[in-house]
Amino acid sequence: MRSGLLGELIHGHCLKLGFVADTFVGNCLIAMYSAFGDMNAARVVLDGAPWRSVVSWTVLISGYAKVGDVESARLMFDEAPVKDRGVWGSMIGYVQNSCFKEGLHMFRLMQLAGVELDEAVFASILCASANLGALETGIWVHRYLDRVEFPRSVRLGTALIDMYAKWGHLDLAENVFEEMPQRDTVCWNAMISGWAMHGNGDRALQMFSEMEKAGIRPDDITFIAVFTACGYSAMAYEGLRVFSSMCNVYHIEPKTEHYGCMIDFLGRTGLIEEAKEIIGKMPKKKSSPSEEAVLWRALMSACSSHGNIRLGEVAAEKLLELVCHSGAYVLLSNLYSTFWRT
Repeated sequence: MRSGLLGELIHGHCLKLGFVADTFVGNCLIAMYSAFGDMNAARVVLDGAPWRSVVSWTVLISGYAKVGDVESARLMFDEAPVKDRGVWGSMIGYVQNSCFKEGLHMFRLMQLAGVELDEAVFASILCASANLGALETGIWVHRYLDRVEFPRSVRLGTALIDMYAKWGHLDLAENVFEEMPQRDTVCWNAMISGWAMHGNGDRALQMFSEMEKAGIRPDDITFIAVFTACGYSAMAYEGLRVFSSMCNVYHIEPKTEHYGCMIDFLGRTGLIEEAKEIIGKMPKKKSSPSEEAVLWRALMSACSSHGNIRLGEVAAEKLLELVCHSGAYVLLSNLYSTFWRT
Protein backbone atom coordinates (compact mmCIF):
# COMPACT_ATOMS: atom_id res chain seq x y z
CA MET A 1 0.00 0.00 0.00
CA ARG A 2 1.36 3.41 -0.93
CA SER A 3 2.14 5.75 1.96
CA GLY A 4 -0.01 8.37 0.26
CA LEU A 5 -2.99 6.03 0.11
CA LEU A 6 -2.52 5.13 3.77
CA GLY A 7 -2.48 8.82 4.59
CA GLU A 8 -5.73 9.36 2.70
CA LEU A 9 -7.35 6.50 4.63
CA ILE A 10 -6.23 8.05 7.92
CA HIS A 11 -7.62 11.40 6.74
CA GLY A 12 -10.96 9.69 6.08
CA HIS A 13 -11.03 8.24 9.59
CA CYS A 14 -10.21 11.65 11.03
CA LEU A 15 -13.16 13.14 9.16
CA LYS A 16 -15.53 10.41 10.43
CA LEU A 17 -14.38 10.83 14.02
CA GLY A 18 -14.32 14.62 13.92
CA PHE A 19 -10.60 14.86 14.63
CA VAL A 20 -10.01 17.31 11.76
CA ALA A 21 -11.46 20.02 13.99
CA ASP A 22 -8.36 19.63 16.15
CA THR A 23 -5.64 22.12 15.14
CA PHE A 24 -2.80 19.67 15.70
CA VAL A 25 -4.40 16.92 13.60
CA GLY A 26 -5.26 19.39 10.83
CA ASN A 27 -1.71 20.74 10.67
CA CYS A 28 -0.37 17.18 10.51
CA LEU A 29 -2.66 16.45 7.56
CA ILE A 30 -1.47 19.61 5.77
CA ALA A 31 2.15 18.59 6.42
CA MET A 32 1.44 15.06 5.15
CA TYR A 33 -0.11 16.19 1.87
CA SER A 34 2.66 18.76 1.44
CA ALA A 35 5.27 16.03 1.84
CA PHE A 36 3.56 14.07 -0.93
CA GLY A 37 3.43 17.19 -3.13
CA ASP A 38 -0.39 17.15 -3.19
CA MET A 39 -0.87 20.83 -2.45
CA ASN A 40 -4.49 20.87 -3.65
CA ALA A 41 -5.41 18.36 -0.94
CA ALA A 42 -3.40 20.35 1.62
CA ARG A 43 -5.33 23.50 0.70
CA VAL A 44 -8.66 21.63 0.94
CA VAL A 45 -7.78 20.65 4.52
CA LEU A 46 -7.06 24.26 5.42
CA ASP A 47 -10.16 25.67 3.69
CA GLY A 48 -12.45 23.14 5.38
CA ALA A 49 -11.08 23.60 8.87
CA PRO A 50 -12.68 25.72 11.61
CA TRP A 51 -9.19 26.88 12.60
CA ARG A 52 -6.42 28.66 10.73
CA SER A 53 -3.33 29.02 12.85
CA VAL A 54 -0.05 30.65 11.90
CA VAL A 55 1.52 27.18 11.86
CA SER A 56 -1.06 26.05 9.28
CA TRP A 57 -0.19 28.85 6.91
CA THR A 58 3.53 28.29 7.43
CA VAL A 59 3.30 24.58 6.60
CA LEU A 60 1.14 25.19 3.54
CA ILE A 61 3.32 27.99 2.15
CA SER A 62 6.47 25.93 2.69
CA GLY A 63 4.87 22.98 0.80
CA TYR A 64 4.02 25.16 -2.28
CA ALA A 65 7.55 26.53 -2.24
CA LYS A 66 9.26 23.14 -1.93
CA VAL A 67 7.40 21.65 -4.90
CA GLY A 68 8.38 24.65 -7.02
CA ASP A 69 5.02 26.45 -7.14
CA VAL A 70 6.40 29.71 -5.80
CA GLU A 71 3.63 31.80 -7.37
CA SER A 72 0.97 29.94 -5.40
CA ALA A 73 3.16 30.15 -2.32
CA ARG A 74 3.27 33.93 -2.68
CA LEU A 75 -0.52 34.08 -3.07
CA MET A 76 -0.92 32.02 0.09
CA PHE A 77 1.54 34.30 1.85
CA ASP A 78 -0.50 37.36 0.88
CA GLU A 79 -3.66 35.67 2.21
CA ALA A 80 -2.14 34.80 5.58
CA PRO A 81 -3.84 36.99 8.21
CA VAL A 82 -0.82 36.96 10.52
CA LYS A 83 2.76 36.93 9.27
CA ASP A 84 5.23 35.90 11.93
CA ARG A 85 8.86 34.92 11.44
CA GLY A 86 7.87 31.37 10.46
CA VAL A 87 5.51 32.53 7.71
CA TRP A 88 8.11 34.94 6.36
CA GLY A 89 10.82 32.31 6.57
CA SER A 90 8.73 29.84 4.59
CA MET A 91 8.88 32.24 1.66
CA ILE A 92 12.62 31.72 1.46
CA GLY A 93 11.52 28.69 -0.56
CA TYR A 94 12.05 31.13 -3.43
CA VAL A 95 15.77 30.57 -2.96
CA GLN A 96 15.34 26.78 -2.80
CA ASN A 97 13.80 26.95 -6.28
CA SER A 98 16.52 29.19 -7.74
CA CYS A 99 14.26 32.26 -7.66
CA PHE A 100 17.08 34.26 -6.16
CA LYS A 101 15.85 37.74 -7.09
CA GLU A 102 12.48 37.04 -5.51
CA GLY A 103 14.23 35.71 -2.41
CA LEU A 104 16.22 38.93 -2.02
CA HIS A 105 13.05 40.95 -2.53
CA MET A 106 11.32 39.05 0.28
CA PHE A 107 14.37 39.61 2.47
CA ARG A 108 14.11 43.37 1.99
CA LEU A 109 10.39 43.24 2.78
CA MET A 110 11.18 41.32 5.95
CA GLN A 111 13.59 44.03 6.98
CA LEU A 112 11.03 46.75 6.33
CA ALA A 113 8.44 44.82 8.34
CA GLY A 114 10.85 44.63 11.27
CA VAL A 115 10.77 40.82 11.37
CA GLU A 116 13.51 39.22 13.45
CA LEU A 117 15.89 37.33 11.18
CA ASP A 118 17.18 33.85 11.96
CA GLU A 119 19.94 31.54 10.76
CA ALA A 120 17.84 29.93 8.03
CA VAL A 121 17.01 33.30 6.50
CA PHE A 122 20.63 34.49 6.60
CA ALA A 123 21.90 31.27 5.02
CA SER A 124 19.30 31.49 2.23
CA ILE A 125 20.10 35.13 1.51
CA LEU A 126 23.82 34.39 1.35
CA CYS A 127 22.99 31.62 -1.15
CA ALA A 128 20.95 34.05 -3.25
CA SER A 129 23.71 36.66 -3.07
CA ALA A 130 26.27 34.09 -4.25
CA ASN A 131 24.20 33.04 -7.25
CA LEU A 132 23.23 36.57 -8.27
CA GLY A 133 26.58 38.17 -7.62
CA ALA A 134 24.86 40.54 -5.20
CA LEU A 135 27.96 40.83 -3.07
CA GLU A 136 26.86 44.07 -1.46
CA THR A 137 23.94 42.22 0.14
CA GLY A 138 26.13 39.31 1.18
CA ILE A 139 28.76 41.60 2.66
CA TRP A 140 26.03 43.50 4.53
CA VAL A 141 24.81 40.20 6.01
CA HIS A 142 28.37 39.27 6.99
CA ARG A 143 28.96 42.60 8.71
CA TYR A 144 25.58 42.45 10.43
CA LEU A 145 26.32 38.98 11.78
CA ASP A 146 29.62 40.23 13.17
CA ARG A 147 28.09 43.40 14.61
CA VAL A 148 25.34 41.62 16.56
CA GLU A 149 27.74 38.76 17.42
CA PHE A 150 25.38 36.23 15.85
CA PRO A 151 26.59 32.67 16.59
CA ARG A 152 28.74 31.51 13.68
CA SER A 153 27.33 28.08 12.98
CA VAL A 154 28.81 25.66 10.47
CA ARG A 155 25.84 26.36 8.20
CA LEU A 156 26.36 30.12 8.18
CA GLY A 157 30.12 29.84 7.84
CA THR A 158 29.77 27.51 4.87
CA ALA A 159 27.28 29.87 3.21
CA LEU A 160 29.74 32.76 3.59
CA ILE A 161 32.62 30.68 2.21
CA ASP A 162 30.53 29.58 -0.77
CA MET A 163 29.49 33.16 -1.54
CA TYR A 164 33.01 34.59 -1.42
CA ALA A 165 34.52 31.64 -3.28
CA LYS A 166 32.03 31.75 -6.15
CA TRP A 167 33.02 35.32 -6.90
CA GLY A 168 36.75 34.86 -6.57
CA HIS A 169 37.31 36.39 -3.14
CA LEU A 170 39.27 33.37 -1.90
CA ASP A 171 41.15 35.43 0.69
CA LEU A 172 37.87 36.43 2.36
CA ALA A 173 36.54 32.87 2.06
CA GLU A 174 39.62 31.49 3.77
CA ASN A 175 39.42 34.14 6.52
CA VAL A 176 35.89 32.95 7.30
CA PHE A 177 37.08 29.35 7.17
CA GLU A 178 39.94 29.96 9.61
CA GLU A 179 37.66 31.79 12.06
CA MET A 180 35.10 28.98 12.24
CA PRO A 181 35.11 27.18 15.60
CA GLN A 182 33.83 23.98 13.98
CA ARG A 183 34.09 22.61 10.45
CA ASP A 184 32.32 19.69 8.84
CA THR A 185 32.78 17.92 5.52
CA VAL A 186 30.48 20.34 3.66
CA CYS A 187 32.51 23.29 4.91
CA TRP A 188 35.80 21.76 3.75
CA ASN A 189 34.19 20.89 0.40
CA ALA A 190 33.16 24.52 -0.12
CA MET A 191 36.71 25.71 0.47
CA ILE A 192 38.33 23.06 -1.71
CA SER A 193 35.79 23.71 -4.49
CA GLY A 194 36.52 27.42 -4.28
CA TRP A 195 40.21 26.92 -4.94
CA ALA A 196 39.44 24.32 -7.62
CA MET A 197 37.03 26.45 -9.63
CA HIS A 198 39.54 29.30 -9.75
CA GLY A 199 42.35 27.11 -11.03
CA ASN A 200 44.55 26.82 -7.95
CA GLY A 201 45.02 23.07 -7.90
CA ASP A 202 48.00 23.16 -5.55
CA ARG A 203 46.02 24.96 -2.84
CA ALA A 204 42.99 22.70 -3.34
CA LEU A 205 45.14 19.59 -2.86
CA GLN A 206 46.82 21.19 0.14
CA MET A 207 43.38 21.84 1.66
CA PHE A 208 42.42 18.22 0.98
CA SER A 209 45.55 17.05 2.79
CA GLU A 210 44.75 19.34 5.74
CA MET A 211 41.22 17.95 5.79
CA GLU A 212 42.55 14.42 6.11
CA LYS A 213 44.97 15.45 8.87
CA ALA A 214 42.09 17.11 10.75
CA GLY A 215 40.32 13.75 10.81
CA ILE A 216 37.41 14.90 8.63
CA ARG A 217 36.24 12.10 6.35
CA PRO A 218 35.86 13.21 2.72
CA ASP A 219 32.77 12.23 0.75
CA ASP A 220 32.10 11.76 -2.96
CA ILE A 221 31.63 15.53 -3.42
CA THR A 222 35.05 16.17 -1.91
CA PHE A 223 36.68 14.00 -4.52
CA ILE A 224 34.79 15.66 -7.37
CA ALA A 225 36.19 18.99 -6.13
CA VAL A 226 39.73 17.58 -5.95
CA PHE A 227 39.49 15.99 -9.41
CA THR A 228 38.16 19.27 -10.81
CA ALA A 229 41.19 21.03 -9.35
CA CYS A 230 43.49 18.47 -10.96
CA GLY A 231 41.77 19.07 -14.30
CA TYR A 232 42.10 22.85 -14.21
CA SER A 233 45.73 22.62 -13.12
CA ALA A 234 46.76 19.68 -15.35
CA MET A 235 47.73 17.55 -12.35
CA ALA A 236 46.95 14.12 -13.77
CA TYR A 237 49.22 11.98 -11.62
CA GLU A 238 48.06 13.69 -8.44
CA GLY A 239 44.50 12.99 -9.55
CA LEU A 240 45.22 9.30 -10.08
CA ARG A 241 46.80 9.10 -6.62
CA VAL A 242 43.72 10.68 -5.04
CA PHE A 243 41.45 8.35 -7.03
CA SER A 244 43.33 5.38 -5.60
CA SER A 245 42.87 6.80 -2.10
CA MET A 246 39.18 7.31 -2.73
CA CYS A 247 38.67 3.67 -3.72
CA ASN A 248 41.16 1.86 -1.49
CA VAL A 249 41.34 4.02 1.64
CA TYR A 250 37.88 5.53 1.92
CA HIS A 251 36.07 2.76 0.01
CA ILE A 252 33.91 5.22 -1.89
CA GLU A 253 32.53 3.72 -5.09
CA PRO A 254 33.18 6.06 -8.04
CA LYS A 255 30.21 7.54 -9.84
CA THR A 256 29.95 8.67 -13.43
CA GLU A 257 30.88 12.20 -12.32
CA HIS A 258 34.16 10.94 -10.89
CA TYR A 259 35.04 9.10 -14.08
CA GLY A 260 34.16 12.19 -16.09
CA CYS A 261 36.51 14.33 -14.01
CA MET A 262 39.28 11.77 -14.44
CA ILE A 263 38.89 11.71 -18.19
CA ASP A 264 39.01 15.50 -18.14
CA PHE A 265 42.29 15.78 -16.22
CA LEU A 266 43.90 12.91 -18.12
CA GLY A 267 42.79 14.40 -21.43
CA ARG A 268 44.06 17.86 -20.56
CA THR A 269 47.55 16.47 -19.97
CA GLY A 270 47.54 14.36 -23.14
CA LEU A 271 47.14 10.98 -21.42
CA ILE A 272 44.52 9.92 -23.94
CA GLU A 273 45.21 6.17 -23.81
CA GLU A 274 44.92 6.21 -20.02
CA ALA A 275 41.62 8.10 -20.30
CA LYS A 276 40.27 5.46 -22.68
CA GLU A 277 41.30 2.71 -20.26
CA ILE A 278 39.37 4.45 -17.48
CA ILE A 279 36.17 4.29 -19.55
CA GLY A 280 36.81 0.62 -20.26
CA LYS A 281 37.19 -0.16 -16.55
CA MET A 282 34.00 1.63 -15.53
CA PRO A 283 31.26 -0.86 -14.52
CA LYS A 284 28.59 -0.69 -17.22
CA LYS A 285 25.77 -1.41 -14.81
CA LYS A 286 26.61 1.75 -12.89
CA SER A 287 25.92 4.15 -15.74
CA SER A 288 23.15 4.83 -18.23
CA PRO A 289 23.86 5.16 -21.98
CA SER A 290 23.53 8.94 -21.74
CA GLU A 291 26.03 9.08 -18.86
CA GLU A 292 28.50 6.86 -20.72
CA ALA A 293 28.05 9.06 -23.78
CA VAL A 294 29.25 12.04 -21.74
CA LEU A 295 32.51 10.23 -21.07
CA TRP A 296 33.15 9.34 -24.72
CA ARG A 297 32.30 12.92 -25.68
CA ALA A 298 34.90 14.17 -23.20
CA LEU A 299 37.44 11.77 -24.68
CA MET A 300 36.67 13.04 -28.18
CA SER A 301 37.28 16.60 -27.03
CA ALA A 302 40.64 15.55 -25.58
CA CYS A 303 41.55 13.79 -28.84
CA SER A 304 40.70 16.94 -30.77
CA SER A 305 42.89 19.06 -28.48
CA HIS A 306 45.86 16.72 -28.93
CA GLY A 307 45.27 15.67 -32.54
CA ASN A 308 44.75 11.97 -31.81
CA ILE A 309 42.74 10.92 -34.86
CA ARG A 310 42.81 7.18 -34.18
CA LEU A 311 41.35 7.30 -30.69
CA GLY A 312 39.06 10.12 -31.69
CA GLU A 313 37.44 7.90 -34.31
CA VAL A 314 37.09 5.08 -31.77
CA ALA A 315 35.43 7.47 -29.32
CA ALA A 316 33.12 8.79 -32.05
CA GLU A 317 32.05 5.25 -32.96
CA LYS A 318 31.31 4.43 -29.32
CA LEU A 319 29.46 7.71 -28.86
CA LEU A 320 27.22 7.14 -31.87
CA GLU A 321 26.40 3.63 -30.64
CA LEU A 322 25.05 5.17 -27.45
CA VAL A 323 23.30 8.29 -28.72
CA CYS A 324 22.39 9.68 -32.11
CA HIS A 325 23.30 13.32 -31.76
CA SER A 326 24.61 15.90 -34.20
CA GLY A 327 27.12 17.02 -31.59
CA ALA A 328 29.11 13.83 -32.19
CA TYR A 329 29.60 14.78 -35.84
CA VAL A 330 30.60 18.32 -34.87
CA LEU A 331 33.27 16.93 -32.54
CA LEU A 332 34.50 14.58 -35.25
CA SER A 333 34.63 17.47 -37.73
CA ASN A 334 36.67 19.49 -35.24
CA LEU A 335 39.00 16.54 -34.82
CA TYR A 336 39.68 16.25 -38.56
CA SER A 337 39.99 20.02 -38.84
CA THR A 338 42.67 20.03 -36.16
CA PHE A 339 44.52 17.26 -37.96
CA TRP A 340 44.59 19.05 -41.35
CA ARG A 341 45.71 22.33 -39.77
CA THR A 342 48.70 20.55 -38.33
